[in-house]
Amino acid sequence: MPSLKEVRSRIVSVNSTKQITAAMKMVSAAKLRRAQDAITRMRPYAEKLQQILSNVSASLDSSEGKYSQQREVKKVLMVAIVSNRGLAGAFNTQVFRQIRRTATQLESEGKTVHILPLGKKAMDAYRRTKYFNADLPTDGASLYDGLSFDKVAPKAELLMELFANGTYDQIVLVYNKFKNAAVQILSEEQYLPVAPPKADASAKASASKVDYIMEPSREEIVENIIPKSLKIQLYKAMLDSNAAEHGARMTAMHKATDNADSLLKGLKLTYNKARQASITNEILEIVGGAEALKG
Repeated sequence: MPSLKEVRSRIVSVNSTKQITAAMKMVSAAKLRRAQDAITRMRPYAEKLQQILSNVSASLDSSEGKYSQQREVKKVLMVAIVSNRGLAGAFNTQVFRQIRRTATQLESEGKTVHILPLGKKAMDAYRRTKYFNADLPTDGASLYDGLSFDKVAPKAELLMELFANGTYDQIVLVYNKFKNAAVQILSEEQYLPVAPPKADASAKASASKVDYIMEPSREEIVENIIPKSLKIQLYKAMLDSNAAEHGARMTAMHKATDNADSLLKGLKLTYNKARQASITNEILEIVGGAEALKG
């Protein structure tokens, strides 16, 4: 049985950890509220715009739709959208696992895979791997310092340029999509080329596939509206990941606080047992000494 001093030291240590995890849980809960409001407002607009983007791109010919050109895929860029910090359970790990599975499959098909890290944890994970391309920017972690559309837009422009000039034939986003505070959905989405509408026999899907009247002109739609909608899609993915991160961290810190409570109960029980044993031994020594004096 450990000594009283050792048990006391562990109780103090666990109690300090519990206070830290409880504070982190409250901070994440406050940040989650703002992040959840942001993605809740953005998602309906982004999803409808994505639907329109797919339909419009499908109606363009190859000379007009440079962002919807279906080429033979030889080089793939995977965009890893994760967090700058840890202590969020499997939030970052599940993105890395999905990227590893997809990259392994693509390489088995003879394709070259590179990864653009957006988030410090992704940069740490891929900086020294074969997937890291030194020609790509390494400032992805700074996007989370006041996440905004203006900060994300240059990254979307870079992705569009890398696809349009033929550097990469396919660009894929891998991130955690926010569902609620306790659930994050791992998502892998094709960013470029713009995917055509999915074939679906339902009336709802058929109704969404309409022939748009383009005004002021088809050229202006291609030059302005499609790039803007692609920027919004990347921004939406960043907002989703940001909200999912705070939800995952809040859940992880809640579980850590509960585990600390359970551990404290066990340590206090151990401490009381050790203290009782110590008192019992002292009483036995006193009684033994008294009996010896009588003798």
